[in-house]
Amino acid sequence: MDKQKRSLKRIQIRDGFIAGSPIVIGYIPIAIAYGVLAKQAGMSLFELTGMSILVYAGASQFMGAGMIGLGASALEIIVATFVLNFRHFVLSLSFVNQIKQYPLKWKLPLVLGLTDETFSVSSIYKKQVDHRYGAYFYGTIILTSYLSWVIGSLLGGVLGDVIPERLSQSMGVALYAMFIGLLIPSVRKYKRVAVISVVAMLINYLVTPYIGQGWGIVVGTILGGLAGVFILEEDKV
Repeated sequence: MDKQKRSLKRIQIRDGFIAGSPIVIGYIPIAIAYGVLAKQAGMSLFELTGMSILVYAGASQFMGAGMIGLGASALEIIVATFVLNFRHFVLSLSFVNQIKQYPLKWKLPLVLGLTDETFSVSSIYKKQVDHRYGAYFYGTIILTSYLSWVIGSLLGGVLGDVIPERLSQSMGVALYAMFIGLLIPSVRKYKRVAVISVVAMLINYLVTPYIGQGWGIVVGTILGGLAGVFILEEDKV
């Protein structure tokens, strides 16, 4: 019986690794870019890797590294990343509902390691919830993705000291590519999202000279999001 259990667990782990492999392939180059940029922003190898271990949020880490490079305060960075990551509350509630039959010892670590990508892939495999030891499937997706991000960040930090300065500076485009990559799918689905982006951009541009770049990002994000409540509601009508 124990042998059968181990076999079933191995199958779920194998299937989870296969399902999560596209995330791993996508995470590594972006994590390397983050590591290089964070190093360029003045963060140590320990600090940039620690951020990946503890924060584990790609877009927020890019933004955080950029704000550190701009000399933003800790409070500005914390508020900005909180606002940017607020969507994870919704993702977590949706995923917990998907795995509601799992015990709490599984729910907590699975939700803690949730990202946009792991949520999307896990949502595709909803039927896996009913499989015996299905938690191992979701756990493998999340764990392999997490490790690939941390290892990629560490590698990027190491490369930041090795690769030519001109090349490392050119990787700054990865920050913009990351946010554009997050924006384009939403714009395709809801055209008015582009309007929200422009509103947030203009607010940031207008207030930055008075309150600084760090708080400018925070205010632009919050007011742009509030504008989206009315703009998207109008679009639905």
